[in-house]
Amino acid sequence: MKVAVLCGGRSSEHEVSLRSGEAVAKGLEQAGHDSLLVKIDRSGGWSHDGGPVELSPGRGLLAADAVFPALHGPFGEDGSAQGLLEWLDVPYVGSDVLSSAVCMDKLTLKRLFAGRGIPQVDFVGVDEEDWRGRCSGLGLPLWVKPSRLGSSVGISKVEGLAELDAAVELALRHDPRVIVEASAQGRELECSLLGNETVEASVPGEVIAHGDWYDYEHKYSDGGMELVVPAPIPADQASRLRDLAVESFRLGGCSGLARCDFFVEPDGEVLVNEINTMPGFTETSVYAKLWEASGLSYPDLCDRLISLAIDRHRAARSFEF
Repeated sequence: MKVAVLCGGRSSEHEVSLRSGEAVAKGLEQAGHDSLLVKIDRSGGWSHDGGPVELSPGRGLLAADAVFPALHGPFGEDGSAQGLLEWLDVPYVGSDVLSSAVCMDKLTLKRLFAGRGIPQVDFVGVDEEDWRGRCSGLGLPLWVKPSRLGSSVGISKVEGLAELDAAVELALRHDPRVIVEASAQGRELECSLLGNETVEASVPGEVIAHGDWYDYEHKYSDGGMELVVPAPIPADQASRLRDLAVESFRLGGCSGLARCDFFVEPDGEVLVNEINTMPGFTETSVYAKLWEASGLSYPDLCDRLISLAIDRHRAARSFEF
């Protein structure tokens, strides 16, 4: 098939997205597809092979059979690009507009999880009444985060309440919605998900950051983290983690792919941290490495995602609007 791969974008994760897009384009070629790399610059301009890209409904995107939006963060992973692709009426990899928006917004997703009783760390939204007073009940340290960014951008670790306002101010530079979370004491584990109505969960892996915490530098620099696959946890914990990953995927309305992140506490309790609808997608990214350890190669993974995109698009078009 002819697949347009979108990468770059206007968010602070621009460079990460370029790396994901280039890897996806290569993986699709290895799987037998014709990939068209479309780069979106920081001002929002679209180009392919140095020329502008025409966006017109009914004509698709470069007459592609499908689109792989390897975009991370705002204007790409938050439903914005998905809405455009719906308008163009072209099959695309990943979750739809609503699911992308909900899962991108940590506050909205955690409130949704709370309503279903999904185990997670305590949190406070800076938009809530008496949020400072409520933060004092979360213990220390605290984690202050922009609600709608990924790759640990704009996150602060707060060791004392006197540092809270400065950390919130930093997060507000990135997003008007800010969340404050209690600190988990457990190990960080991740699980990759694949599917539409039928969802498969990979073997879990443990992320070991070579630093105080798993920040942007440790995520994307050589030697900044170590992924242990399969995670050295008991079989019952691994089963619980995979079940929670699938439940979170379905609760978030996800499709195609996602990566679910967890904490496993010292007492064995498994806590859901978040779910990412378009995780980093290079061959060495956690998402792909977990599938490789589960028996699915990178080219085959890219191919499966295109098939899932075509299937979802076909199913959606069976409804009358």
